[in-house]
Amino acid sequence: MQNHTILLVGHCGFDSGSLKSLAQSAVPGSTVARINDDASLQQRLAEADLLLVNRVLDGRFACGSGVELIRGLAQRPAAPPMMLVSNYEEAQAQAVEAGARAGFGKSAVGRPETARTIAEAVKQYSSA
Repeated sequence: MQNHTILLVGHCGFDSGSLKSLAQSAVPGSTVARINDDASLQQRLAEADLLLVNRVLDGRFACGSGVELIRGLAQRPAAPPMMLVSNYEEAQAQAVEAGARAGFGKSAVGRPETARTIAEAVKQYSSA
């Protein structure tokens, strides 16, 4: 069984806890890491199977917007799949336009379909 890595990008400690539980239930055995600065993101990007990006980045990033971060990363060859974590439909649409997969809101963290969405993103990326 392949070990997968999911990065929680720009989330506060409280949200990271619930997102980590969600990601580990969606992809059992996965490594889930909290990333709160550009240097750490660059260091771990190559091993990532999925990025769960906060709409408003918490930490030290060159930009404060998760959508802008997605836009920049999506330009890279072999960028891992990215999902925006936001309850705002407009932000979700902007993230998809920028290169992300359809994401989910924080209010959907406990829903089984959210775990399935995460599992499917990792599965598709790993088999590509």
